[in-house]
Amino acid sequence: MKAVHFGAGNIGRGFVGLILHDAGYEIVFADVNAELIDALAASESYRVHAVGENSSTRTVTGYRALNSGTDTDAVVAEIATADVVTTAVGPTILKFVAPVIAEALGRRDPELPPLTVMACENAINATDLLRAEVVGRLDGGEDAPELTRAVFANTAVDRIVPNQAPDAGLDVTVEDFFEWAIEEGPFGDAVPDIPDAHFVPDLAPYIERKLFTVNTGHATVAYHGWVEGASTLADALSIPEVFAEVKAVLEETKALLVVKHEFDPATQEAYLEKNLVRFANPYLTDTPERVGRQPLRKISRHERFIGPAAELAERGLPTDALLRAVRSALRFDAPSDPQTAELADRLSSLTPEAFATEVCGIEPEHPLFAALVGTIRSVDSYR
Repeated sequence: MKAVHFGAGNIGRGFVGLILHDAGYEIVFADVNAELIDALAASESYRVHAVGENSSTRTVTGYRALNSGTDTDAVVAEIATADVVTTAVGPTILKFVAPVIAEALGRRDPELPPLTVMACENAINATDLLRAEVVGRLDGGEDAPELTRAVFANTAVDRIVPNQAPDAGLDVTVEDFFEWAIEEGPFGDAVPDIPDAHFVPDLAPYIERKLFTVNTGHATVAYHGWVEGASTLADALSIPEVFAEVKAVLEETKALLVVKHEFDPATQEAYLEKNLVRFANPYLTDTPERVGRQPLRKISRHERFIGPAAELAERGLPTDALLRAVRSALRFDAPSDPQTAELADRLSSLTPEAFATEVCGIEPEHPLFAALVGTIRSVDSYR
């Protein structure tokens, strides 16, 4: 069995690549980072160090590496004969992966079993986005015969992968907890054999549970921790005020998940508490600066703060803690992140009302609008 994985970074090697390796796949890593690809191509193995209550070290072997920027034909050829294609490149990069997959489907032998395509991104239904990009590059669009040569399945991925030590090389340190949920419906009776993945009939609840608990909580630690001057997330969570804010945010998203997806309240509370422990993992020296990067994306309409806050407001439920997290996000100004300069520019050039609409996607008639505008107005830029 062969899997082509786009994105040879820490998540690609330390999460998706490891799981596919353990499932018996030969992995072909594809990336545009020439230095990384050359290092992988010249190596025979790398190690994944899982740290936490159940620490372990695994060795990954049996992989190859290709530069998808300079050796596209080779990547296309690999996909044409692969069993699985996965991505961990970021949602905005999927449009650059799509043409390669589209061309490979055109070259694929129709007698082969359909290619499994799964985007493993921190975004809701990222594989649908990838599929739409692929369809847009096929003659015939949705009616293109090449589409019958692939099965597209959405996934929800969950593993914290922090900044790595400068001398780590190809080795990756990750937390010991992970979850990879995959919708089983597109596969019919031919569900792939990936033992460490969890195939579910309805992925939506799992995607939102992860996004609105893990991603929302993680970013809340980062932004409140940044305001408090914490150097790591673990340090941030040790500050009582930050811990209280994170817990309050997760109680609000818990309320949404329970009412929307009918999660058992006790089960969701246990999941919430588990994630508070994960965020405080002292072995993960992640920083507010790294986790808080791209604040404009994280305060957009369907992301981790505004998304759940909007749905809570529509149901008449509290959003105070989520909006306090947004306020801290608006104060994020890490020099290493170019998007913070853009955020500052938008804050200074737009009225609070325009910012709420243009940046956060909340229209004046929405029940969240007034409170969101008040939050934006309360940031120092408007005092």
